[in-house]
Amino acid sequence: MPYQQGLLATPVPVHARHLFFSIESTEAVPAALDALLGHVDGLRVTLGVGAPLAKALNAQIEGLTPFPLLDAAVENPSTQHALWLWLRGDERGDLYLQAQALERLLSPAFALVDHVDGFLHRGGRDLTGYEDGTENPSGDDAIEAAILGDGAPGLQGSSFAAFQLWKHDMHYFKSLPQQVQDNIIGRRLSDNEELEDAPESAHVKRTAQESYAPEAFMVRRSVSWADTRGAGLAFVALGTSFTSFEVQLRRMSGLEDGVIDALYQFTRPLTGGYYWCPPMAQGSLDLRLLLQPEA
Repeated sequence: MPYQQGLLATPVPVHARHLFFSIESTEAVPAALDALLGHVDGLRVTLGVGAPLAKALNAQIEGLTPFPLLDAAVENPSTQHALWLWLRGDERGDLYLQAQALERLLSPAFALVDHVDGFLHRGGRDLTGYEDGTENPSGDDAIEAAILGDGAPGLQGSSFAAFQLWKHDMHYFKSLPQQVQDNIIGRRLSDNEELEDAPESAHVKRTAQESYAPEAFMVRRSVSWADTRGAGLAFVALGTSFTSFEVQLRRMSGLEDGVIDALYQFTRPLTGGYYWCPPMAQGSLDLRLLLQPEA
């Protein structure tokens, strides 16, 4: 199945750079996307389409919606952008130069409005020290959870990605006793074992994928980040729709049973966006649904 291989490639590269664009000139968008095709290989550079871009091109992408605004006691902001490029590699400088070249290539159709530099920390641990994505599906299970196995031409092989930039209050978290930290996460830091007696607010209990009906499996591809805004987790979740992510976010926010995820005690999301990651066809992105909406 021809999907963007970088979405599920392992191991996760040491460095990542997330680029977010708004539309500056709708008329120039088709030419810019056409020029971009030769630079997005689906492995080192992957592409995600936001609802504003589909709307500007009068394209109907089944399942693509803007990031929701939840009426909850905790804030999960929507900062939906038109285009997302996800760059990966082993050299941060190379990613910086590549990002500059892509920004020039996309002008004047798109303007860069945000970027996030991510990095792999201690083999895949969050800056808190806890392992991220412990229950991630792998192999064929990951493909089943993240990649559409059926659908119309141009849709089959695509994936739906949710992105949130979580900012941690590391000083507060590290000031807590180890047992309190473990209860927030729902796992022991020492051995990553899940705590059977963890409180209902523990993150592991809030997001146990098999505890939903239907089960809410998705693949996490997150890395750490740090810049002038602070530091935390650049969270990426992949699914065959946004449903699994959204039901988990609603439960975390207390909208299911009134219990708010303990993560919100020390971290909060600064951004939120939904993106459709189109499939590949003959070694190139298949953008027929976007550029040929009436076909």
